[in-house]
Amino acid sequence: MADPTGPEGVTAVHEGHDGHDDPPRLPGLDADATGGGIDVLPFLALVLLLGAAVLYLVALRRARDRSPWPRPRTAAWMSGLLCAAVGTVGPFAALAHSSFPVHMAGHVLVGMLAPLLLVLGRPVSLALRALPVAEARALSRVLRSAPIRVLTHPVVAGTLNIGGLWLLYATPLFPLMHASPWLHAAVHLHVLLTGYLFTASILGLDPDPHRASVTVRASVLIVFIAAHSILAKWLWAHPPVGVDPGDARIGAELMFYAGDAVDVLLIVLLLRQWYVATRPRESAQPQKEESPSWRRSIASTVSGA
Repeated sequence: MADPTGPEGVTAVHEGHDGHDDPPRLPGLDADATGGGIDVLPFLALVLLLGAAVLYLVALRRARDRSPWPRPRTAAWMSGLLCAAVGTVGPFAALAHSSFPVHMAGHVLVGMLAPLLLVLGRPVSLALRALPVAEARALSRVLRSAPIRVLTHPVVAGTLNIGGLWLLYATPLFPLMHASPWLHAAVHLHVLLTGYLFTASILGLDPDPHRASVTVRASVLIVFIAAHSILAKWLWAHPPVGVDPGDARIGAELMFYAGDAVDVLLIVLLLRQWYVATRPRESAQPQKEESPSWRRSIASTVSGA
């Protein structure tokens, strides 16, 4: 039997007490600090995701006296959290430790689909509506800060997103991730956060004082799609350490086609913004949608207009 602590451990199978093969799991994920059989890291992930859902609902309640909050936004936020949960907690996430195709499906869920749905939930807009005026103004100052301006630029956000994926799959980081539960959790967190940051920088649905033009966002999106597709093709020919070539090809194809499906949704939403900003009935104010004043945007959100 292959040593489960080495790169081969990604595909190793453990023999159960009854003589049958148990579903493979990474070393360290079976242990917990309390001895009660609960894996600490998946439990923490579940708590964080449930906390995000509760905070959103609390914000909805606090903003109930303002204009109605569209239900599709709430549904999108909850669906995004559900996608993130499926990819990080439970039997699907456990199977991803031993199956590269399942791992790649988790990447699409956690790094692409979940961020898109979470962005469609417009959490910043909801926070500005729910917070008292003083706290909402403090949040708007954070949105204007230099670090946020850098991080939310499409070029920076896109580089953090696709750069992290290339680092994961084209270096020894992938087998190292499967040998360390904490590194595994850190990689998932990075994928989710950078995916959200990139999607938010492209769509620009929440108030953003530094929003890039549609031209810049569309250009960055095209480059990102190309880099993501190239990575998928590279994985097809260069499996990560410890991954069976057949599984690598299946995972690479899943990354290519499923990733393209999410990217098409991004393209459609971005083109819709461009259409709304340039359609004839709004030609008298062509710059209103393309480059809105963050002061008017935040003020209208706080006031519930």
